[in-house]
Amino acid sequence: MGGFFGVVSKQKCITDLFYGTDYQFHLGTRRGGIVTINESGHFEREIHNLENSYFRPRFEGELEKFDGRSGIGVISDTDAQPMLTNSHLGRFALVTVAKINNLEQLAQELIDEGEHLSEFTSGRINPTELIALMIIKGRTFVEGIENVYNKVKGSCSMLLLTEHGVIAARDAWGRTPVVVGKKEGAMAVSTESTAFPNLDYETTYYIGAGEIVRITADGMEQLRKPNEKMQICAFMWVYYGFPTSCYEGRNVEEVRFECGRAMGERDDTEVDCACGVPDSGVGMATGYAAGRGVPYLRCIAKYTPTWPRSFMPPSQEMRNLVAKMKLIANRDLLKGKRLLCCDDSIVRGTQLRDNTKVLFDDGAKEVHMRIACPPLVYGCRFIGFTSSKSDMELITRRIIQEFEGDNPTEEVLRKYTETDSPQYQRMVNEIAKRLNLTSLKFTKLEDLVKAIGLPKCRICTHCFDGSSAFTLTETNK
Repeated sequence: MGGFFGVVSKQKCITDLFYGTDYQFHLGTRRGGIVTINESGHFEREIHNLENSYFRPRFEGELEKFDGRSGIGVISDTDAQPMLTNSHLGRFALVTVAKINNLEQLAQELIDEGEHLSEFTSGRINPTELIALMIIKGRTFVEGIENVYNKVKGSCSMLLLTEHGVIAARDAWGRTPVVVGKKEGAMAVSTESTAFPNLDYETTYYIGAGEIVRITADGMEQLRKPNEKMQICAFMWVYYGFPTSCYEGRNVEEVRFECGRAMGERDDTEVDCACGVPDSGVGMATGYAAGRGVPYLRCIAKYTPTWPRSFMPPSQEMRNLVAKMKLIANRDLLKGKRLLCCDDSIVRGTQLRDNTKVLFDDGAKEVHMRIACPPLVYGCRFIGFTSSKSDMELITRRIIQEFEGDNPTEEVLRKYTETDSPQYQRMVNEIAKRLNLTSLKFTKLEDLVKAIGLPKCRICTHCFDGSSAFTLTETNK
């Protein structure tokens, strides 16, 4: 996915920019970049590969050269950013959090119009450069950004560093969050509100879907009003979000706790304790323990000093190894226990199957699994929260194919997304069997929506029920 951070200050901004960008690190895996502009109009930029390193040590030794009072930074899951551009709109730097499904089509349109596009060594188009070229097609920054909104299929949020402040634009459907913070003498904008407290910013505004604002050290100016419709990704609260972050005013950990509490209150399974798979399963597990009235025990601990993220290594084999090495079961707490374990989601099922085997091998009498979201039946077309290239990588779709044959109709697929339908229950029972679980239950979609606290029509739940497919072609002006 990725995340960004921007700041405009009356003082040198690099400290806030550096740490604010670092607080986006859990959102991306490939590249990190920061750029500042000083009073003479000079842009200072650095970009580093983060696939085998952390953001902080890669940039620490270079901070002194960033002498500007405004800047933007990004942790990117795609390309090397920020991009620098000089155009009739003026000079600006650009960072994006985007998934562009029609990238090749848009690139060909620009080439046909006589534009030049650089390529990666792999031959792929640089998506941030593409967005920059689409922006400068407009007579103003706002018109250029609206051009992006109208043409991109997928999603795109962005920050532009200009000589007159930082322009922040949230995806036309609001699929990814953008939030504004303020403190004495400075304004900031971030994907994650968790970047604000330790830098002394107060969250002041949640940018709306399609809204465009400009921040300066003195305040915020709205350049484009938000769209009426919104489809923020529900999976942000389930998996990607840091526990202390808020989206649309709703705290991530509160949502996870409420989903667990709701499940615990109605679950009649006899268990001795609840635990969470670190990190994103912990919030649900504490909620489940409260709702069910059982103790919460840390039967699984995460070893972070040398095993930071399971999705960093380039190969799936190495990612599986890292995922195994970083989670350590506590045999003394597990022995003889009827364990209920909470996790954020099941994608392919490989890692969970391995974890279940470890729990049984280390003495658990039973392993009951509770998942913080409904089954993932559709791949994400909008922000790309997994590395899956096909819906058939999902364990649900492989099971449905075995039950229904190749290419089941949309009507058939929808039956498997309906909570407690015969097809849904058959699929869940089969997943439990294949993963060697004593029992398996998923959070009901209705409970997740209630926990988030927004009307369902304003939340993207496409990966659970396919309900957002219409927005692939529809525009929102």
